[in-house]
Amino acid sequence: MASVSPRLLDAIGTLVRLGLAAVWLVAGGIKAADLNQNYLAVKAYRVLPDAWVSPVSAAQPFVELALGVLLLLGIGVRAVSVLSAVLLLLFIAGVAQSWARGLTIDCGCFGGGGQVSASQTRYPQEIARDVGFLALAVWLAVRPRTWLSVDGWLRRDQHALVDVPEDAGDADGGTEEEPASPARAQEGR
Repeated sequence: MASVSPRLLDAIGTLVRLGLAAVWLVAGGIKAADLNQNYLAVKAYRVLPDAWVSPVSAAQPFVELALGVLLLLGIGVRAVSVLSAVLLLLFIAGVAQSWARGLTIDCGCFGGGGQVSASQTRYPQEIARDVGFLALAVWLAVRPRTWLSVDGWLRRDQHALVDVPEDAGDADGGTEEEPASPARAQEGR
C-alpha cells in the first residue's frame, strides 16, 4: 500500500482549515449582524432556561467568529478544532432533539431560525451538513499541520532555536551540525 505524502496531507489540511474557518466566519457574521433573529433561533430549540437564552444567543456569533479567525490564521489549530468539534456536536444534538420532539424550526445555523411550518424543516440535511463540518474538525484535531499557519511558523522558529545550542562548537570555534533525525528532517520541510 502506497503511503500518502506528508506534503499532500499538509495541503489537504490547509484546505480543511480554511474551509472550516469560512464556515465559522460566515455563520458567525450572519448571526452577529442580526442578534435579535439569533435570539429567536436559540429560543426556538426550547432547551435552555429563559435566563440563559439571551446571553447564549448574544455570545454564540462571537464565539463562532473567534473560532473562524483563529483557524484562518492557523493559531492553536488542534485546540480550536477540538472546540469546533464540541460545538458542532452540540448543534447536531440540538437539531436532533428538535426533530425527535416534533418541533418545527429552522436551525438558524446560517442566519434566520425560529419557528417554521412542518414542510420547511430540513433536519436530515442540517444534521448531515454538520456531520460533514464535524469531519473537518476531527481531521484538524488529529492532524493539525497545515501550510500558511502561525502554528507552523512558531514550530519552525522553535526548531531553529533548538537546532544549534549556544555552547555547541568544535575545537576551531566553528559549529558542527548534528545530522537531523528523520522526524526532524520531515518537520523542517
